[in-house]
Amino acid sequence: MSGARRRAPLIGWMIACYAFLYAPIGFLVVFSFNDSRLVTEWSGFSARWYVALWHDRTLIDATWLSLRIATVSATIACIVGAAAGLALARFGRFRGRLLFEGALAASLVLPEVITGLSLLLLFVTLQQVVGWPAGRGAWTVTLAHASVSVAYVAVVVRARLVDAGVTLEQAAMDLYAPPWKAFAVITLPLMAPALVAGWLLAFTLSMDDVVVASFTSGPGASTLPMVVFSATRLGVTPEIYALATVIVAVVAVVLGAVAALWRRRVGGVWT
Repeated sequence: MSGARRRAPLIGWMIACYAFLYAPIGFLVVFSFNDSRLVTEWSGFSARWYVALWHDRTLIDATWLSLRIATVSATIACIVGAAAGLALARFGRFRGRLLFEGALAASLVLPEVITGLSLLLLFVTLQQVVGWPAGRGAWTVTLAHASVSVAYVAVVVRARLVDAGVTLEQAAMDLYAPPWKAFAVITLPLMAPALVAGWLLAFTLSMDDVVVASFTSGPGASTLPMVVFSATRLGVTPEIYALATVIVAVVAVVLGAVAALWRRRVGGVWT
C-alpha cells in the first residue's frame, strides 16, 4: 500500500474531527445573518441582528462589565500567582510547602459549583463579621475570579522558572549583583512569557465563567456569560448568534496578529 493510501484514513479522520469542532461555529456565523427570528429557518441575508445587538444596552453593559472584571482579576491573579510560582520554584523546601501546594492544586481540581458556593459563604460571613463587602457585586466577582485563576498563573510561572534553571541568576550574583537586581534583570525577564500567558489565561477564564460569577454576583452585576446563559434559557435568538460572531471575529483577529508577529520574529524581519 502506498504512503498516500495509508495517510488517507488519517487525513479523513482529522477532517472529521475538525469539522465536528468548527462546523457548529460556522453554522452560528452564517445564521447570525439570517433575516428570520427563527434560528432553524433561513429567510434571507440581513444584518438586522447586528444593529439590534449594537442597541442592546443589556448586552453592551454586560460586555463592558465582564471586560473590566476580567482585566482586574487577571492582573491580581498574575501578581499573586507570580509570587506563588516564584516561591515554589526558587525557595526550596520551606515550612508549610506541602499545604501551600495543596491549596493551589485544590482550585484546579475542585468543581466550580463547590468553589462558587464556598466563596459565597465566605463573602456572607465577612459581611456579617466585619461589614465588608456591603453587598455582592462586581468586586466580589472580581475577587472570586482572581482567587480561582491564581493557581493557573502559579503553575505556568513555576514551570517556566524550573525549566529556565538558576544558572543565570547565580552568575549575576557571582558578579556582585544584589538579589533585587538579579531578580529585576534576570528572573523577571525569564518570567515575562509565563506572566503574559498566565494573564491571558486568567482573563479568558474570567470572561468564560458562569458558575462562580452566578454565586458571587448581585443585582446589577451580571456578567456577559450570565446574561447570555439567561437569554438562551428562553430560546436562542440570532442576536446571540451575532454577539458570538463578533467574539469569534475579535479572537481571530488577535490570533492572526499574534501569528504574524511570531512569524516575523522567527524570520528575523522586525521593522
